[in-house]
Amino acid sequence: MLMPDDADSTRAFLEECRDATEDELMDVRAQVQESLQNLRFRTASGQIDDPKRIRKYRKAIARINTILGERELGINQGR
Repeated sequence: MLMPDDADSTRAFLEECRDATEDELMDVRAQVQESLQNLRFRTASGQIDDPKRIRKYRKAIARINTILGERELGINQGR
């Protein structure tokens, strides 16, 4: 499973998330949340070189949560 930084594009990350199982998505979400926390600590200490990564990780978490919510409601099952 890709991390948001490893994907070629947002579309590639989304397609891989949509193809993943629920357990895989939860694992990726936990990894991204942990990485986001580390980025925030590094930002506070001035060690981060690209502050846009924080926004990218927050959006990735939101996208994963959206996919999980869609599956729970039975939306977009035809994709």
